[in-house]
Amino acid sequence: MSKISIAAAVAAVAISFVSPASAQTTVKDPWIRGTVAQQKATGMFAQITSAGGGKLVSASSPVAQVVEIHEMVMDGNVMKMRAIPGLDLPAGKAVDLKPGGYHVMLMELKQQLKPGDIVPVTLVIESKDGKRESIEVKASVKALSGGHDGMKQ
Repeated sequence: MSKISIAAAVAAVAISFVSPASAQTTVKDPWIRGTVAQQKATGMFAQITSAGGGKLVSASSPVAQVVEIHEMVMDGNVMKMRAIPGLDLPAGKAVDLKPGGYHVMLMELKQQLKPGDIVPVTLVIESKDGKRESIEVKASVKALSGGHDGMKQ
């Protein structure tokens, strides 16, 4: 076998073991607004980028019994929050989850979330071909008053 054939064979074997990137989606700067005692809901915010495009279809966290994807929209002169079935993630474009906009809502909290706590949240992204990717992020809890910048119009 010639050196070229051996090199080609090695390259073919190496390529067969290279799997497609499993992390098609990145989550940057995840954080959760802190709560006061007895508060049962709060939001998680971050920046999500999906290389190939897709949709955020669900989320979960051990600190909440219910986790939903929400949006804030103006209805006349009233800002309303509502659950949505999914959030489109255009290919290669960052989508901001921020106060006053899209966010992950954690409800029926099992405990108070205090500044400095780290909360695991699992996001489920569905690609354009229907494959699902679960991403566990570690969101830091910020002071209750933190993060209101996104609410300014």
